[in-house]
Amino acid sequence: MQEKILILDFGSQYTQLIARRVRELNIYCEIHPYNKLPELTDNLKGVILSGSPYSVREENAPIPYLNDIKGKLPLLGICYGAQYLAQKYGGEVLPSKIREYGRANLSFVDDIHPLLKGFSIGSQVWMSHGDTIASLPEGYKIIASTHDVECAGYHIDNETTYGIQFHPEVYHSTDGIILLKNFLVDICGCSQDWTSVSFVEKTVAALKDKLGNDKVVLGLSGGVDSTVTAVLLNKAIGSNLHCVFVDNGLLRKDEFTGVLKQYEGMGLNVKGVDAKQRFYDALAGVSDPENKRKVIGKVFIDVFDDESNKIKDVIWLAQGTIYPDVIESISATGGPSATIKSHHNVGGLPEYMKLKIVEPLNTLFKDEVRRVGKALGLSQDLLGRHPFPGPGLAIRILGDITPEKVAILQDVDHIFIMRLKDYGLYDDVWQAGAMLLPIQSVGVMGDERTYEKVVSLRAVESVDGMTADWVHLPYDFLAKVSNDIINKVKGVNRVVYDISSKPPATIEWE
Repeated sequence: MQEKILILDFGSQYTQLIARRVRELNIYCEIHPYNKLPELTDNLKGVILSGSPYSVREENAPIPYLNDIKGKLPLLGICYGAQYLAQKYGGEVLPSKIREYGRANLSFVDDIHPLLKGFSIGSQVWMSHGDTIASLPEGYKIIASTHDVECAGYHIDNETTYGIQFHPEVYHSTDGIILLKNFLVDICGCSQDWTSVSFVEKTVAALKDKLGNDKVVLGLSGGVDSTVTAVLLNKAIGSNLHCVFVDNGLLRKDEFTGVLKQYEGMGLNVKGVDAKQRFYDALAGVSDPENKRKVIGKVFIDVFDDESNKIKDVIWLAQGTIYPDVIESISATGGPSATIKSHHNVGGLPEYMKLKIVEPLNTLFKDEVRRVGKALGLSQDLLGRHPFPGPGLAIRILGDITPEKVAILQDVDHIFIMRLKDYGLYDDVWQAGAMLLPIQSVGVMGDERTYEKVVSLRAVESVDGMTADWVHLPYDFLAKVSNDIINKVKGVNRVVYDISSKPPATIEWE
């Protein structure tokens, strides 16, 4: 059984980053809400308590049940987790006289302590808290301090329990990865054997066991996520996998034929379905972003229901859902955090559809999916393809959807993507696309007044889609693209470039 680390989530914005850093050390981990502990199995090697937007002093502060964990398994409390472990067992947490946010430096380090091996005085750490541990319970020993925070780290005597006030998961904590390795490898005893190759082996074996001789229908999109899902399933069940690629009328230009050609020779059983009109009819007059997503999701389900009914004895619907989809669609903590936007492939199936869901990638981030794809032998052209939203161009057309608007945006997007490739910029960008805005602007062409549509170009750099920054594309490139779009796409007379980061914006506009 795969060894694992459990991360208990108290709602911190950094919780997913903790998971990423753990996985960078080739150690498998799972995030669970603090109030919904999974079964504590023998393969559990240790537990990490995340930070939180709450204060431990608040009346409604999250309270975990740790009776089966503390003193029995290695336990690391980070920020809120450290404060909770101090206050719960007899210490005192008070508002900080000086709020400490951002960079700080350790003024004291117990460098012989197993948790801080490799640290030195002056090591930069990242703080993000308004409370401080004023006093520790009996048996708690300070192992690190900053100039302003005496208890930046502690160890409980006779336990493998630790608390740290800073965030080792944040890259600004320069030795943070050392601390995590000390905890995970030296203290928890993790073997660091969770690699892309091992993920493939274990996932294929698990799929074989789960699916047996059952038939599975999978919706392909041409992107990395669904393709990796297809190859994993094909390895597990072979001809019992039935892939369906739906033309929803919201794909990139010529993508339907291009994707079908892409899958030739991969040994996959793929069927193309033209459902453009079904989507256009359902989307007619729908402008609200969430409603558009829900409509698209419903029609996708309906199409797959129709196609699955054509396959005798199909039992499962496979989806290329990845972890950011899940995080953005539902609260990561199962609590009151906001749903950013719903995803068509998250949230289950309607009762009338008698299929069970299988999602082999729903615990992976995008970059992890690419590494798995590489381990599966997929081509770099496919692995390097920019992410494309499941609802397609519908969420890049602000307002209602018409075939005419789709055609305009397809042409704009095609020029943008082709020029990125021509200039050797495509691989420097994590995701790029164009948005059709619900406004018109005055222009002049051939001494005549025009009143036509505005498009916004968007290009971002990211690792996993959870955060993103806009790409500083060269001015000469943007000038060339703008000129090409306005000259070649009838109905557009103005091009702008989106320089918003995520957060506060999202990558897509809807």
